[in-house]
Amino acid sequence: MADTETSIDAQNELNDLRMSDAARPLYEHVKAFIRDVVEPMSEEFHRLGENKTDIWSYAPGQLEALEAAKDEAKKQGLWNFFLPDAETGEGLKNLDYAYIAAELGKNSLASETMNCSAPDTGNMEVLERVGTPEQKEKWLKPLLNGEIRSAFAMTEPALPSSDAKNVSMSAVLEGDEWVINGEKYYISGAGDPRCRIMITMVKTSPDAEPNKQQSQILVPLPHPGVTILGPMHVFGDPDAPHGHMHIKFENVRVPKENMLLGEGRGFEISQLRLGPGRIHHC
Repeated sequence: MADTETSIDAQNELNDLRMSDAARPLYEHVKAFIRDVVEPMSEEFHRLGENKTDIWSYAPGQLEALEAAKDEAKKQGLWNFFLPDAETGEGLKNLDYAYIAAELGKNSLASETMNCSAPDTGNMEVLERVGTPEQKEKWLKPLLNGEIRSAFAMTEPALPSSDAKNVSMSAVLEGDEWVINGEKYYISGAGDPRCRIMITMVKTSPDAEPNKQQSQILVPLPHPGVTILGPMHVFGDPDAPHGHMHIKFENVRVPKENMLLGEGRGFEISQLRLGPGRIHHC
C-alpha cells in the first residue's frame, strides 16, 4: 500500500505544472521590469531607428538606450537567470523558467535587456558546460557580461538539418588548423554587427558512426572566409539587424583548439543545447 501511495505522489508531482513558490518573486520582478523599464526603452529604441537607411545597423542612440536598460537589469539582479547553474544564473528549474520566458517573449527587446536572448542563451550553456578554461575566458565571459552577441550554425540549404546528424559542411584538420568549407542558412543572429563568435556544426569524421561524424567548432567573427550571402525571410520579414542569414564558408581556418569537447562529439553537444532551447525561446 505504501509503495502505491508513493507512486501516486510521484505521478502527481510529475503532472504539477504550477510555478514554484520560490520562483514567483523573480517572475513578478521580471514582469515589473518589462513594464517599467523595457517598454519605455523599447518605444524610444524603435523611434530612434525609424529613419535609418541601413537596416543591418543600429541608428545613433539605439544601442545606448539598450545598454542603459541592461545596466539597470544588472543592478536589479535580473541577469543570466536562464542558466541552471546557481553560480552564474538563478538555478531555476525548466518549468519555472518557462513562465519567465513567456513574459520575455511579449517584448522583442526584453530578453536582451536581461541577457537571456537566443541564440546566446544556448551558446552560453554550451560554453559553460563543455568549454575549456581558455574558451570560457575568451568567449563565455564577454557573453555572460552582455558585451558581444553570438550565432549557432547548424542548418544547411541542401539538407533537412532539423536532424542534427544531417550536416554536410566539412572540416578537415591541416596541421594545427581546422579548414571549414560549406554553407549554412537560417543562422539566427549572424546579421548583428555585434556578433563575434559562431558555434558551427561540421562533419569531421564521415566514416564514423552516424552520431559521431559531427563536431562543433568555434568560428570568430568577422572572418575573411565567412561571407553572408543574404538574409532569409520569415513571413517576409528579414528580422534585421538580428537576421537569419545564409552564410558561405570558404577555406575558413581556425586553430584546432577551437574544437568544442572533442572530435566526433558535435551531435552530443547539440542534444545538450537544443533541448533547453525549446523552453528558452521556441
